[in-house]
Amino acid sequence: MEDTVLRTELVNLFTKEQAHAQFEAALAGVKRANRNRAVPGGGHTLWELLEHVRICQEDILRYTLDASWRSPESMEEYWPKPVKGEIDDATWEQSVKAFFRDRDEVVRMAQDRGRDLTVKIPHGEFRTYLRQVLLVADHNAYHLAQIVQARKALGDWPA
Repeated sequence: MEDTVLRTELVNLFTKEQAHAQFEAALAGVKRANRNRAVPGGGHTLWELLEHVRICQEDILRYTLDASWRSPESMEEYWPKPVKGEIDDATWEQSVKAFFRDRDEVVRMAQDRGRDLTVKIPHGEFRTYLRQVLLVADHNAYHLAQIVQARKALGDWPA
């Protein structure tokens, strides 16, 4: 199979606005006061959602590329510890930059024509590189929707 179309579509999942907003839009302009504010009716804060996708994406990526990587041992470790008060600009921006840095590395992995995406990862049991890229895309999309909904509930989504 000539895989150019597949690789292009995988990259588009991460970089193009198609069926939903992109992370760039979902994270842009979030008011400082809303970053760690409880969403009416419950649910995670924007900070918790951002940190969760960052932690999970990093784990999937590092696991895929590094046999010595150790994933968190419990599901709780995939979520940030609760923080009281506002999330300052430096902390927010550091998390946003780390998220995009790792996302861009997933994109480069999908683009790497020297990597057969259908091959099982040597240390990855049954997992293939393609599975890992799709897992990141799927997980990110799920929580992207939560971020957009939380911003709307907080009155912090651009009209």
